[in-house]
Amino acid sequence: MMMTELDQKLLDHFLNPRNIGEIDHPDGYGRAVNPVNEYFTDIYLRVKNGIIDEVKFKTFGCVVTIAVGSALTEIVRGKSIAAILEKKNAVHDLLQRIDQELGIVPEKNWHCAPTAIQALLVAFSDYFQRNNNQRSLQQLIALQKEVQCLFENGLR
Repeated sequence: MMMTELDQKLLDHFLNPRNIGEIDHPDGYGRAVNPVNEYFTDIYLRVKNGIIDEVKFKTFGCVVTIAVGSALTEIVRGKSIAAILEKKNAVHDLLQRIDQELGIVPEKNWHCAPTAIQALLVAFSDYFQRNNNQRSLQQLIALQKEVQCLFENGLR
């Protein structure tokens, strides 16, 4: 069976995951549990001047779950948290960027990407709580609800 370029990109992130592990004493930490299969993803952040200086992930999941965690950390590393959150349709933007990084995620694994995004949003919330940034916390609550709606409706 011949692998497509898209399959190879996803497989590369699975076989050679980027930014795997954890950060001691992170500035932000988040965990999300996939309601479809109960796999989980943890995201750890080190933030300097609002920029994600270091990001790592750990996960218990399938090939796609691991690849998505790897891709998401590559996408957000070096970016401003504010810039990520201020994008119109921030959740869908991250989903599209994951698809661009991995190729199209197989439809049967649609739920892997929202789980990683939810873990990232929880890590952002933790970071904002530690820094007493209530305004940004309110914005994150709306985005987390958006991800929850994806699971409830089974949509990407």
